[in-house]
Amino acid sequence: MSDLTLTLIQPEPVWEDISANLELFDRLTAQIQDPTDLILLPEMFTTGFTMNAEKLAQDMTGSGVQWLKETAQRKNADVAGSLIIRENGRFYNRLVWAKPDGSLFCYDKRHLFRMAGEDRFYAAGEDRLTVQLQGWRIRPFICYDLRFPVWCRNRQNAYDAAVFVANWPRARSDHWKTLLTARAIENQCYVMGVNRVGKDGNGLEYSGDSAVIDPAGKRLFQKAGKPAIARLTLSREVLTAYRNAFPAWMDAD
Repeated sequence: MSDLTLTLIQPEPVWEDISANLELFDRLTAQIQDPTDLILLPEMFTTGFTMNAEKLAQDMTGSGVQWLKETAQRKNADVAGSLIIRENGRFYNRLVWAKPDGSLFCYDKRHLFRMAGEDRFYAAGEDRLTVQLQGWRIRPFICYDLRFPVWCRNRQNAYDAAVFVANWPRARSDHWKTLLTARAIENQCYVMGVNRVGKDGNGLEYSGDSAVIDPAGKRLFQKAGKPAIARLTLSREVLTAYRNAFPAWMDAD
């Protein structure tokens, strides 16, 4: 299994404007010139974190999913982010993972943020997802999922890296940074957290703090306050050596 190169995009999205955000991400992904295996976008990257699902939802043939597929093919990289999806009369905060060959994988947010009423507008997912990429097993989660270690539990090293795409407000940024590190340490895996910056249509401010953390809890990257594009490489050797040297995973409940 080789090392894994990933690119995080920390944007300042346009509130509830799908076409404007797709144009924004066109410009941002055009700046990615070096080869990358994976491009990660934040939660609800086409709209911001909105409860206006009835107006903004698309189906799996809509412009948001189509953009993910086209971008994966154009950049020859996997591309993942969440967006509002309508399916069978229900709305989902769905992470869609697109591969260059056109295949799609989906994860519906399990833990809906009741403090914003998300549980009143969206249906909760029931299944975890693990995606294979360059020999790595990657498990995606969405924002509020980060607070629930049982849902994120890495039993018997079932995955090598976890992704948390988010719209996590500045007011709780200390929680975001602490919990990302905790999930990496307890699961002995790499953790990637992708957040946004700026202010949304509800007046909430976001500091970003997108980060990559190694299996021992060392922060390899963090960026606060400004839009950013970051390219990093995850080391298979570091992951394997740490799990072998400190095999706490073998004693997990």
